Amino acid sequence: MSFKLTIPNINKKLENILIIGSGGRENSLGWAIQKNESIKKIYLSPGNGGSEKIKKCIRINLDITEKKDLVKNLKSLDIDLVVIGPEIPLAAGLGDYLRKNDFDVFGPNQDGAKLEYSKSWAKEFMKNANIPTSKFWKIDSFEKAKKVIDSSKDPLVVKADGLASGKGVFIPKSKDECLQATKIIFDGKFGESGQVVVLEEKIEGPEVSIFALCDGEKYVLLPSAQDHKRLNENDEGPNTGGMGAYSPTPLVTPDLLEEIIKEIIKPTIDELRRKKIDYRGVLYFGLMITNSGPKVIEYNCRFGDPECQTIMPLLDKSFVKVLQLCAMGNLKGNEKIDISNKFSGCVIATSKGYPNEYKTGFQIKIGMIDSKDCQIFDSGTSLSENGKLLTDGGRVLSIVCQDKNFDMVFEKAYKNLKEIHFEGIYFRNDIGHQVRKNFSGEN
Repeated sequence: MSFKLTIPNINKKLENILIIGSGGRENSLGWAIQKNESIKKIYLSPGNGGSEKIKKCIRINLDITEKKDLVKNLKSLDIDLVVIGPEIPLAAGLGDYLRKNDFDVFGPNQDGAKLEYSKSWAKEFMKNANIPTSKFWKIDSFEKAKKVIDSSKDPLVVKADGLASGKGVFIPKSKDECLQATKIIFDGKFGESGQVVVLEEKIEGPEVSIFALCDGEKYVLLPSAQDHKRLNENDEGPNTGGMGAYSPTPLVTPDLLEEIIKEIIKPTIDELRRKKIDYRGVLYFGLMITNSGPKVIEYNCRFGDPECQTIMPLLDKSFVKVLQLCAMGNLKGNEKIDISNKFSGCVIATSKGYPNEYKTGFQIKIGMIDSKDCQIFDSGTSLSENGKLLTDGGRVLSIVCQDKNFDMVFEKAYKNLKEIHFEGIYFRNDIGHQVRKNFSGEN
């Protein structure tokens, strides 16, 4: 279904964009933004080895910790809109500082980012707003955690309270595994992020991701998505930052979406406003669809990765205008982005050993790629001195395709993956198995 975006008449210039970040998420944002004819230059800082393959995109290395110098640089570049990709600079208050210096920023201030950088704060937030979520305990010592785990009927989900790059969540199958996971966190695996542990009752059901572009009061929804967080096929192995995704998910029917809006999205924005938090950015709702309805597993204060890479190709050139309106706090409430009627899927190619220790610096060789409705977004790559593309991260490439059904989407994606080679390449063969009618377990 296709929706046209109605843009209010605004005279504010929108030509030069800064995207902060270095992953596949930021590259896909640049790729979507460059579609708009008003855009002249898109600066990606620090970007990666594939950033400048995208039209209008320029890599630039800005030190975001030297804020006074950053402001001078942004003024000299005549930046009209700053899009902050990762959660760490948002949690550090970069949005606050840039707004105080009169920049339009898409990305919440530090107070809004607390929805992601403190899981215990987010759970209390949901409790206060009567937003459906699982029962939880905020724990500050292993001894206290042991008492809760021992008294629980079933194993509990164990989470590091702070930011852990998507790797701080454990879903144990036994109480012993609960205790082991809790000890790992308290022993310092995630540094300061693990000084507090959140224990949660385990809830059952499929997970979905919902994204709302918010201006502090009003919002515009993007297509839904479903992420694959586990490392191995059959959704087994450790949690990762994400091994693939697809969009839209048929699980989110119009009726279910209305329920999500009523029970979760609107109460979240209302509670933010009650707390006097002017949230201008994307609200990411990680939901579980349980037998008793949708429940919030987590909030993120930025676009998900790899959901972002999956969704961006479905959006038209109006996308960047909505980002600007959100940053200005100027949505009128009738904006709807023109969304493709195709389906999209993403498969992540990783380094051997991810999400634990892995080696980088291997040359990436790419053969004959089907480029029709397909994209390769660099995630963890760099360029050698002589211009060769090298692996430079755990998640290396995002292979994304669109077509009229999911079988065709993933057939193209896995065909392209056969043309990509680097030492230790690893990817799941079953991404999108929930929606692939012809899925047999092999590609």
